[in-house]
Amino acid sequence: MTTLPKIVTCFPIEPSQVEQIQDAVGNQFDVVASNQEQIGKELFGAEIFFGHAKTPVEWADVIKQKKLKWIQSSAAGLDHCLTPEVIDSDILVSGCSALFAKQVAETSMALLMGLIRSLPVFMEAKRNREYVRRPTNDLQGKTVGIVGLGGNGQQIAKTLRPMVEKIIATDRFPDYCRNAVNNGIVDRVYPADGLEEMLPQADVVIVTLPLSEGNENRIADQQFAAFKSGAFFINVGRGSVVDETSLIKYLENGHLAGAGIDVANPEPIKADNPLWEMDNVIITPHVGAQSEFRVPKTVDLFCENFSRYVAGETLINWVDKQLGYPHPKHRIQF
Repeated sequence: MTTLPKIVTCFPIEPSQVEQIQDAVGNQFDVVASNQEQIGKELFGAEIFFGHAKTPVEWADVIKQKKLKWIQSSAAGLDHCLTPEVIDSDILVSGCSALFAKQVAETSMALLMGLIRSLPVFMEAKRNREYVRRPTNDLQGKTVGIVGLGGNGQQIAKTLRPMVEKIIATDRFPDYCRNAVNNGIVDRVYPADGLEEMLPQADVVIVTLPLSEGNENRIADQQFAAFKSGAFFINVGRGSVVDETSLIKYLENGHLAGAGIDVANPEPIKADNPLWEMDNVIITPHVGAQSEFRVPKTVDLFCENFSRYVAGETLINWVDKQLGYPHPKHRIQF
């Protein structure tokens, strides 16, 4: 009896969604629903891995089996699987970049509007039963700078466009952002090395950068010093992109008016971190892409990509492993 190749999942899916995947792959593969406790072992028998291993995986040993051919990450961040061994292998990798761009935009708006309208102050007043008017700020008339105009960055720009005076951005691939400029979504896109030129112009800076080579601590002391005095800072990218010591410094000295943080390094944020005590900081626990639609949309993406995989076509969100994320031409379109 011939043994079918395996698709191993490690993702919180329901039995009906396992059936959906099995229906999509037909009799070409067996679908095995694994978990975080077993995935390190189950991967050794997989041709396709769909999910996010949050426990240690011996990727070098998995690769030596010469079975694994494709990793479909259930997350946008890929550091959980883009090890040196995987990068140097022939294994295809695809991810979920921009699949939940609308949710990331909603989180960005929640953090920003909470800061602009002084919600931390009013929440504290509510606890004290103090019905007292206090100063607030305005989003109207402000310039927003977006660091990383990928799928998430463009959706944030679309959401903010009717509410602000000007939107500027930086991106590693500014040529792929021309439509955003031509369609009036953003006013100007600088190349990635134009960050220091953009920052002093912005009243609000929103970071959406992925964690990749060159992005670690990309926003550090030099960059925070370049911010306009009184600017607001939002990070919905990755925590390691920001030097937290510098962020705290510029919040404490008043150069920054406030910060909204959905991602941090490390996570969770330690209990003694001064960010917890600052009344001009809003913290959410990495829920930017959280959605009631997350699992079904991710399963749908896998099924679409499976049809491309067996047909030898380019995968949606196919990852350039040297970049660490999908090139814009392969990124999901929305």
